[in-house]
Amino acid sequence: MDIIELSRELGRAIQKEDSYVAYQEATKAVDTDEALQALIGEFNLLKLQLNEKLTAENRDEEAIKELNTKMRTLYADIMVNESMIKVNEAKAAFDEIMNRVFAIVSNSANGENPNTTDYHACSGSCESCGGCH
Repeated sequence: MDIIELSRELGRAIQKEDSYVAYQEATKAVDTDEALQALIGEFNLLKLQLNEKLTAENRDEEAIKELNTKMRTLYADIMVNESMIKVNEAKAAFDEIMNRVFAIVSNSANGENPNTTDYHACSGSCESCGGCH
């Protein structure tokens, strides 16, 4: 089997991964959550209005401030929606798996042992670290 076919096999395996499936299901739930979609639609309209105010010749600073406040409130409402919480959690879990996959492939391409190399989320600051690998 050549490397391209192995890549396709990896792609198929990724789509069977539990975290991928959970993320896809959570995304569908977000798409069908009418209350959440209404909030997102309202947020996007406010964003357009804010852009208009920001690029207007005579900027209305009070209107800009008011739109920013409304947008922050809507954003907070969006982020506490149960569907949005679940999709963010599912995305984080899937991203963690994908970071490991990318690290293994990348590190292996740089000469590390594919059987032992892995992803290590090091920020570079030992102050916030829970311990090295």
